Amino acid sequence: MTPLAFRHPPLRSGQLDAPHQLAELGDHQLESGEVLRSLCLSYVTHGTLSAQRDNAVLVTCAIGSTHHRLDFLIGPGRALDPDRSFVVAVDALGNGLSSSPSNSPEQPGLAFPRFGIRDLVATQARLLTETLGLSSLRAVVGASMGGMQALQWAVQPPLPLGVAVALTPMARTTAWSRLLNEVCRRALQSDPAFAGGRYREQPWAGWRAWALVHRGLAMCTPASVEALAPTPIELERLIDRLEREALDSELDANDWIAQSHAYDAHDVGGTPGFFGDTAAALGSVSMPVLVMAPPLDLYNPVEEARRAASLIPGARWVEIPSAEGHLAASGVREREVRLLDRTIAAFLSERTEPGG
Repeated sequence: MTPLAFRHPPLRSGQLDAPHQLAELGDHQLESGEVLRSLCLSYVTHGTLSAQRDNAVLVTCAIGSTHHRLDFLIGPGRALDPDRSFVVAVDALGNGLSSSPSNSPEQPGLAFPRFGIRDLVATQARLLTETLGLSSLRAVVGASMGGMQALQWAVQPPLPLGVAVALTPMARTTAWSRLLNEVCRRALQSDPAFAGGRYREQPWAGWRAWALVHRGLAMCTPASVEALAPTPIELERLIDRLEREALDSELDANDWIAQSHAYDAHDVGGTPGFFGDTAAALGSVSMPVLVMAPPLDLYNPVEEARRAASLIPGARWVEIPSAEGHLAASGVREREVRLLDRTIAAFLSERTEPGG
């Protein structure tokens, strides 16, 4: 096996600095039947595994993000307290840290096989069992694409799972979300530098257009943009900031496109045994599930989150009273952070009892 050349973007304010680890898991057969060669998963851990080995919490990441996605929930006294939980925050396929088109030595670029959300869950299960020696999980917690993974875990857990927490999720990707992803893909692909995916350097003009659609329109709401940029000058500054943040994020075009295809294709109803019936898949969930989303989300429509909660027996639905849209579960405002932290902590305390 040829391991990945591990790289990590510079830490940003609020991100937790923990030793980064890389699990080399060998070849992995994807749901499609294709084989992903020399699977490597990047991850970090916080806290200590209990003597009973029953306090592990998996944190999943969103599209285009890393294991730092929910760092604002991790820390002493927070919902994911390392003094109580052994937190495993894992990088998803295609994010540039775990196996991705940008770093695969055997299947680089366009040769990287297409994967789906259930493949993310399957690779996480291998990490937990084969590398960390776990036989159960206290909880799975994720936001956005991470929340989609959490719902998939709840429908068909590959190892015993206590509870699932899904923030701004979808159980089935909506046509609206797929349209937004397609617009973003075309923004990247229309840049001549993209060269059909065989670029020598990132399509920077494409990333600038991508930033305005994905980070500007899809992540925000009219109210949040108005609050950020009430004047034309401030709007120009916002546009400049969105473009600069996208260019500084070290994203790779083929990586993001690969993850966006996984995003688009997801439906928990595609889980083996449910024959495309999303409602039946959600109705089969037997564990406690917490679903949280804001009143307006222009990336993952809140109606889909509400529908998922209504179809899961006994699921708890909590609206995040925020005008921040999809970013309501991203730790950008202290008020939302306090609500998320308090609600998730109470849910975990009520529903799970780690041995400690």
